Amino acid sequence: MKSYLIKDTTREEREQIVAESLGNINGSCDGCAAGLADMYQDYIDGKRELREINMSFRTGYVSGEGRQEREGCSFW
Repeated sequence: MKSYLIKDTTREEREQIVAESLGNINGSCDGCAAGLADMYQDYIDGKRELREINMSFRTGYVSGEGRQEREGCSFW
């Protein structure tokens, strides 16, 4: 398995890794995929590892407080 760490890749390789991982971002009709590409710019530039970026994205969505419990189809 090839390493994706910044120290083991060139900028061009990192660009390719992000492009292949996200798929065809220009083909999306809702416009949100382009924002995902921007999210990984620090990795491409060699500033932050993929793990750091992914963890910072996930931490913004960790919350269970105030959430209504789901009970079958009546939830909707």
